[in-house]
Amino acid sequence: MADSAGMDELVRLRDVTEADLEVLLEQEHDPEAQRRSRFPAREREAFMRHWKTNILGDPAVFVRGVTVGGELAGNLVAWWEGERRFIGYWFGRAFWGRGIGSRAMELFLGEERVRPLYADPFHGNTASVRLLEKHGFRREGTVHHGEDEHVLLVLR
Repeated sequence: MADSAGMDELVRLRDVTEADLEVLLEQEHDPEAQRRSRFPAREREAFMRHWKTNILGDPAVFVRGVTVGGELAGNLVAWWEGERRFIGYWFGRAFWGRGIGSRAMELFLGEERVRPLYADPFHGNTASVRLLEKHGFRREGTVHHGEDEHVLLVLR
């Protein structure tokens, strides 16, 4: 696939800095992204506090910014919930449907070596479920977050 080879040159992972947080906040506040993920956007102060303390400030959390041609497209993050290591990601809508998430996931999984690795996307977010399954995650049930059903996927 010519697009895939070209994408290899464009998609990069890098550290997330505090300077990136405004872009990530804007991406989280996209109404369509919220609808698909069933993840409510946080107020600016809560978002900044969460990122600075629970993500950037926690050495057990592994987070990478995703750039496309140098522009911040989104992020991937892995964190512990009890004994389980979870993965999550968020991309700006301008970067959807172009193979960027797939390439970024491939790169991230090469750096994040903990297995098993869990993910629980909203069941109606079929693009996210497909992305994870394409990278070896397998369905192992469902979980509920509030009233919403999410697919539990595991990469072993």
